[in-house]
Amino acid sequence: MTAPKPASSEGRTGLLHYLRHFRRDLLSALPARLYRAWMAEYRTGPIHSFVCNDPELVSLVLRERPADFPKSNRLREGLAPLLGRSVFVTNGAEWQRQRRIIDPAFEGGRLREIFPQIWDASLAAARRLPQSAEIDLEPVTSHAAADVIFRTLFSLPIEDATAAQVFAAFRAHQDAQPIVNAGALIPLPAWFPRFHSRRTRRTAAHIRGLIARLVAERAARIKDGTAPDDLATKIMTTPDPQTGETFTPPEMVDQVAIFFLAGHETSASALAWALWLLAANPDWQDRVAAESRTAINPENPEFSVISRLNLSRAVFREALRLYPPVPMMVREAACPEQFRDREVPKGAQIVVSPWHLHRHERLWDNPDGFDPARWETENGRACQRRAYIPFSAGARVCPGAGFAMVEGPLMLSLMLRDHRLETTVPPVPVARLTVRGQDGIRVRISPRDPDGSCRR
Repeated sequence: MTAPKPASSEGRTGLLHYLRHFRRDLLSALPARLYRAWMAEYRTGPIHSFVCNDPELVSLVLRERPADFPKSNRLREGLAPLLGRSVFVTNGAEWQRQRRIIDPAFEGGRLREIFPQIWDASLAAARRLPQSAEIDLEPVTSHAAADVIFRTLFSLPIEDATAAQVFAAFRAHQDAQPIVNAGALIPLPAWFPRFHSRRTRRTAAHIRGLIARLVAERAARIKDGTAPDDLATKIMTTPDPQTGETFTPPEMVDQVAIFFLAGHETSASALAWALWLLAANPDWQDRVAAESRTAINPENPEFSVISRLNLSRAVFREALRLYPPVPMMVREAACPEQFRDREVPKGAQIVVSPWHLHRHERLWDNPDGFDPARWETENGRACQRRAYIPFSAGARVCPGAGFAMVEGPLMLSLMLRDHRLETTVPPVPVARLTVRGQDGIRVRISPRDPDGSCRR
């Protein structure tokens, strides 16, 4: 089965084309030749950009010399109202300090400690599914992923009043926020007013106010010794080993905002696409359901179950390949460079596109095909090492990558254990804050019989 992708633009286009298309969808604004090019150079008005699909260049930018290719300040233009100066947008010494405080919360042993919260949220998500209906998967997986974040961060289920308000506010903000802010396309002096819509500023301020309340409540419980041992407590009480300082409350608000955005929106996107791909491939769906029934005892939430979900993990990995939640990453050349015999000036935008890299016609066998078995092939293993970056790579790899690879396969398995999905209208992928369906991702759901077959 060929996994849907948006139509691409062709021919020469100008600044107005990109301004118009980027606000609607990043993926369809770009030409089809990027699926086979090793590098592409663009001059869009005052912006000089290089899209890099050569695995050697990707490794250079992300792994070998990340300090020479910091996060582009243009990225911050659109995300600043919500994320402030979170670890996602900072560079240099500020970013290094943030990671020194954050990383201990996501060390390997912590996954085992927070697994019960992931399990409870996953089981609740499976039980919320209707028995027979046509549904949009995006609200379902968004709800489920938000529940995981609140349980693991603040020991609160999604049904908590404040958690529910934050969840609703994030959905409103995503609808209000374009993938690329106008200020990210036009070089502006620092004093010039930024182009954020009133709705974007309003929804961001509302979210940050709700998060500030959660942070203040947790700080009070840490002070009086009643705080639960969850991710929020761990991060808020971890001092920088170099300075001994912890995050201030405003800094913690910034970090919680990105944890929620990265851990909620990206997980929801990946899970929705994984479920749709299985709906479109019933043989694989039946295999995942059978594995779930064999490997999982719903009454016994043991961490070792994750090692038995091999098929579900392969499917989720393939969904991340075909529909990477963050389709593009933007870095900036800190000094003049030379890429593939082309001069790259200081300040040029370096675009690394997981979307195009993961479907590159000169790298992958059957690049647009859904094939979870590819990870056991020579080509699949080689590409996983060289051309697979759903969580970025190198120093700035997502600290929650291990978290996601527990949550995703477990939710997939539990949701399909007692339910069967069938496709309706094929979704059209579009890039907003994450890769979503243009009109949702719709499926028909029906119950399975106790033996795993479909009940009609």
